[in-house]
Amino acid sequence: MLKTRPYMSLGRLCKLTLLAGCSLYGLHGVAGAQDTAAAPAADEPETIVVLGSRIPRTQKEGPAPVTVITSDQIRSGGYANVPDVLKTITANSGETQSQQSGNAADYSPGAQQVDLRGLGPNHTLVMVNGRRIADYPMPFNGNGNFTDISNIPLGMIDQIEVLSGSASAIYGSDALAGVVNFKLKERYDGSTLDYRYGWTEQGGGQSNRLNYSSGFDAGKFHGVFGGEIQWVDPIYGDQRKRQDSSQDSPDAAYRLPQTNWQRVDYDVYAIDATEADCALASGTNGGQTHLAIDPDYGDGDTILGAYCGGDNAIAQRTIQSQRHSGNFVGSFTYDVSDRMHLFTDIQFGLSNVELVKRPTSWGYQDETGNDVGDFYNSFTGGTDNWYRIFTPEEMGGLDKARRKVNSTTYTIVPGVRGTFGTDDKWTYEVALTASAYNAEVIFPLINVDKANALFLGPKLGMDTDPQFLGEDDGYGLPVFNADPTRFYTPLTPAEYASIAENAVYHPKSSVTELSAQFGTQDLFQMPAGPVGFNFIVEAGRQDYDVGTDPKATVPHFFSWTDFTAKGHRTHWATGAEFNIPLLSTLSSNVAARYDHYDYAGHSVGEATYNLGLEYRPIKSLLFRTAWGTGFRAPDLNYVYQGIGFEEGRAPDYYQCYIDTPEDYPGDCGRGSRVSVRTSGNRNLEPETSESLNAGVVWAPSRNFDISIDYFKIEMSGEVEDLLISNLTRTEGECRNGLQDINTPTCQDALARVTRDSDGDISQVYISPINVAKETTSGVDLAAHLRFDTPIGALSLSGAYTHVADHDYIRYAGDPAIDKLANDSSYYIPRDKASLSASLKSGAWKFGLSGNYLSRLPNYDEDAWVDDYTTWNGSVQYDVNTDVSVSLAITNLFDTTPPHDPTWNSYPYYNTSWYDGLGRSGFLQVTYKFK
Repeated sequence: MLKTRPYMSLGRLCKLTLLAGCSLYGLHGVAGAQDTAAAPAADEPETIVVLGSRIPRTQKEGPAPVTVITSDQIRSGGYANVPDVLKTITANSGETQSQQSGNAADYSPGAQQVDLRGLGPNHTLVMVNGRRIADYPMPFNGNGNFTDISNIPLGMIDQIEVLSGSASAIYGSDALAGVVNFKLKERYDGSTLDYRYGWTEQGGGQSNRLNYSSGFDAGKFHGVFGGEIQWVDPIYGDQRKRQDSSQDSPDAAYRLPQTNWQRVDYDVYAIDATEADCALASGTNGGQTHLAIDPDYGDGDTILGAYCGGDNAIAQRTIQSQRHSGNFVGSFTYDVSDRMHLFTDIQFGLSNVELVKRPTSWGYQDETGNDVGDFYNSFTGGTDNWYRIFTPEEMGGLDKARRKVNSTTYTIVPGVRGTFGTDDKWTYEVALTASAYNAEVIFPLINVDKANALFLGPKLGMDTDPQFLGEDDGYGLPVFNADPTRFYTPLTPAEYASIAENAVYHPKSSVTELSAQFGTQDLFQMPAGPVGFNFIVEAGRQDYDVGTDPKATVPHFFSWTDFTAKGHRTHWATGAEFNIPLLSTLSSNVAARYDHYDYAGHSVGEATYNLGLEYRPIKSLLFRTAWGTGFRAPDLNYVYQGIGFEEGRAPDYYQCYIDTPEDYPGDCGRGSRVSVRTSGNRNLEPETSESLNAGVVWAPSRNFDISIDYFKIEMSGEVEDLLISNLTRTEGECRNGLQDINTPTCQDALARVTRDSDGDISQVYISPINVAKETTSGVDLAAHLRFDTPIGALSLSGAYTHVADHDYIRYAGDPAIDKLANDSSYYIPRDKASLSASLKSGAWKFGLSGNYLSRLPNYDEDAWVDDYTTWNGSVQYDVNTDVSVSLAITNLFDTTPPHDPTWNSYPYYNTSWYDGLGRSGFLQVTYKFK
């Protein structure tokens, strides 16, 4: 067995590293539970670096609570991936996108997020080994940037550290709600080969994962390295009885087949299909296509609302993505001398993710991109509107609808670290971080011109007959001579291939950062002890490019016109931190930092501060508090997003006031359809935050500890898109003299709302602005108990978070929206909890863990859905010192998502919080060899 060089022992290494990524070795933790301080033992590391500070310390607990999840807990919990692990963190309380999310499939396919305190994924800083990594190169819901956690290799994680609260004075931009740090394995104690096989009880989703880690010591050159290869099969909706058909909808009125073939007239009444029409397609959707009736498209008399579709077509999508990935990590050091060490850390990954949102679709779309679909059909002598969702048989298989993400990620960190000064009391590190996320994203779509020609034939002109249009429409309908038999006749795979076309995006993002820091644990002596100090300077550049397919920026594909976003920003920062022993029982941490950003001809700077206090009246009792400020530099997507267009509705408050001034604003209606122009905003200012934590930790022995902490975070200047209704109301009131038309607010609103020659709103221009304010507060509770029993050592751990309030104000003067209310349009749980138990008896180890989620609003937002609890179980047997075998069962009792009688959209439950995968298992074999 190779031995680590003496001067690279844990305590020494942490002193040299000065990074949070080196912290917390050997701590006990549980998913979702804050670890707490116990009485230090003689063999405890001399110093460690705790997340939230860069100064080494002898106490594991700092002024703010830190949650730790170890690799052993990940293994015993049976988690399939990193997002599954982070779901157990009780502070991770925001709505994020699951593998079933439709928005994710459109905007950020294959990616997943973490959202501390429910303040948005872009307000949580994610690091790997204490360093920033590149953002996912496409925006969350088309808006802000975020870090993709799904690409982090689960089997290579040594531990996960989570700090809640504003920490920008230590880590800079983005740390408004908190910090998540993934510590990858970098300790060598022999070579390890690890294989894990996974399966699901109801079928699909088989997985294989192979890990190898090793190291070497060749004199002055030594290192550790490892790799992971993973194959995960997809799971389709039709593989889960709970959601394999539209008949699974909780409301009988919504148990209608998907509209694979539907025709309506100009007034949106159905042009009823017949049994003969649907018989043409009876062999599609696995033979389940049939005539169906949707009364919403009928008139209650002669028009029934008949169309053709299949009940099973709604489930033609993945609920778990296919993922094939390979990752390599390495940490290498060359000892120039006992006082200087050259190092290079490497992380490299390749990934292929494939998913199906649903089969492609088509309807008539004109050359301007208007896809309302109305046309005059001279074949039938009336208005017509055709809409298709293609079937797997026409496409040549459902895999033709797969969206694919092929990504390459890397982070390379070369640097030098060491010591200087008398007795080596000063440490330093200079490092260059280069991280990138490059992808090829393939969206299978329909070439609208080819599809129009295939189904409708040539355009014959325009029809403006007022009997079809009404006197005031004034634009006319295109004329086609289209035989409905062509519409109802399924395409052959060759015909489908002739109209199918991929949009291929090449998004990429990168961050390059040079940092230099030095510090000491003994800057000078005070009566109560030495003062710790750390100083850091950073400079870097961040690049971002959505890489939109040029064909997708114009109306080339059906119902798909996208924006571009490309730009960069440069950054420099400097900061200092002090650890000051005020009394033998009282110490403080003080940090200050200034960050400066330049982008798009605009410069912003922000100073942030942290103050922490720790009071230990006795060794086993800690009172702590931490106050900090945070900021987030404007998102590159928000800043550089190009011009885009979408459809929307704009209430006309100007005309509403003229028509009914006595009732204004009253009910001005939804408004008419208008073109909505969107773009970024190059004048955005940083978002800012202020947070407070205060709590107490009691650890009377190494076998028991308990902590309770209060938290409050307040964000200001949060970036949001302008609301169309707010904008048109301001414009209308300025025109009507209800507001001073000469104010900047009025002038801006008038410039953003375009009216046609008849005075009607034709276009509205919206962009992101700094406007919103958000506040949340609550309590975290954590406890650990360890004791011996006649059958072995038993460990119990638990964590609980209660959110007292979570308020959101979009515009100054608006009433606060309670995001915890069931009618707020937000789905944030008030309570989350986790509990785990483990028993070690000889060569056996047994584990049980549970996760609780409190009630959430129902779909109609007028009631609550029941709370939700799942349990995982595991057993491990150490065959000998080199071989161990473990079995983990996820969702032990096969708990299904809670029933919501109002959730009538597929898959009939809230996919941000629940999944329908059911019980699954993982069998793992580990072999260690010297």
